[in-house]
Amino acid sequence: MAVYFLYMKTFGRGNGGSAPSAIAYRSGERIKDERTGRTYDHSGRQDVVHKEIVLPQKFNDSDMGWAKDRAALWNAAEAMEPRKNARVAREVLVALPAEMNDAQRLDLVRGFARDLVERYGFAIDFAIHAPRTDTPNHHAHLLATTRELGIEGFGGKSVLEISDARRQERGLEPFFKEVIAIRERWAAAANAGLAEANIDVRIDHRSLEAQGIEREPLPRLPRAVIELERRGERSFLGERLRAEHRARVQERAARSAAPAAAESPRPVSHKDLNEIRRQARESWLEMRRRAELEAGEPRARGHDDDLGR
Repeated sequence: MAVYFLYMKTFGRGNGGSAPSAIAYRSGERIKDERTGRTYDHSGRQDVVHKEIVLPQKFNDSDMGWAKDRAALWNAAEAMEPRKNARVAREVLVALPAEMNDAQRLDLVRGFARDLVERYGFAIDFAIHAPRTDTPNHHAHLLATTRELGIEGFGGKSVLEISDARRQERGLEPFFKEVIAIRERWAAAANAGLAEANIDVRIDHRSLEAQGIEREPLPRLPRAVIELERRGERSFLGERLRAEHRARVQERAARSAAPAAAESPRPVSHKDLNEIRRQARESWLEMRRRAELEAGEPRARGHDDDLGR
């Protein structure tokens, strides 16, 4: 069923990030980074359902050919950043309702991208990815420039990239409130799309606690764990995360059952939480032991940017 998921991250040179690299991977294209001379080729990807560049509507009557060219756009974004630790792109990653069809998901992402572009004045290059596993995790990457767009190039940093001190000077609220607003806007857009498609499910950007729902959130499994288990291999980290989740579920159940137990002579039956924790720790230690044995051997490294759910 439809779930709420929105995650924001930035790409910066300080941690080896590159805008051409990021968009080449997401769009499934071959793009050269003119700043470094490196070429990133992800043209073999088969899971890119749709990709599109969205510009502010005020440029509809202007010649914006350079900004509609993927390689030119992101190389121009890189060229505008002189600092060696510059932030070069910002991404919004969202889960898309599995109940929708491809056309409905495209309309939803395009509308959300348009909303952000008009609000912040930057360019967004989005890509919709189909699930690569049996889990129906349709999702979209919306890669935004860190600077506002102009007719011939980029201007100043968008309000998403300025410090809270500068935001205060401009009479703006702190950055975290901006993030909350984006999360709310995605929930509203998705729910409007679900309603228009006559799909009787809704998502909520708030935490379970804020919604008044008494249950433990499902454990978040890293993509490396999912890929390992998909190949039929054992993941000690995955087992530990699931064991910790079971322990939290049992603790919550025990707390909920405590008042009833005080009124009733019947004992409450539940698993030994200490045993669950012991097993989780053993799994964790075994995973560390295996990692130490493998230390010094080259390991294949892949992108962890897709939605590993």
